[in-house]
Amino acid sequence: MLNHASSLSTGEVFEGAKSYRKLETKLSRLQYLNRHKVKFSENWKKAQLKIAKLHNRIANIRKDTLHKLTTYLAKNHSQIVIEDLNVSVWDVKSQTG
Repeated sequence: MLNHASSLSTGEVFEGAKSYRKLETKLSRLQYLNRHKVKFSENWKKAQLKIAKLHNRIANIRKDTLHKLTTYLAKNHSQIVIEDLNVSVWDVKSQTG
């Protein structure tokens, strides 16, 4: 599991947006209240719309965070190199345990 969204060679670390964790309880509450409604009734449709809007908000927070990160990198660094770590779950478990 990755701990950070990205880290630079200078040691600077960027945290990812925790949008889902922040709004998880609200989302679960909306889904809980919607589970006993009659499917495709007007109240069910209204509740589904609220759930969809919350999912959209979570996605927009992630997009905004990623956009802010890439904008910062593009403005402040002349060269960007991406490295793929290729870490398997088995390697991580054997090193920590």
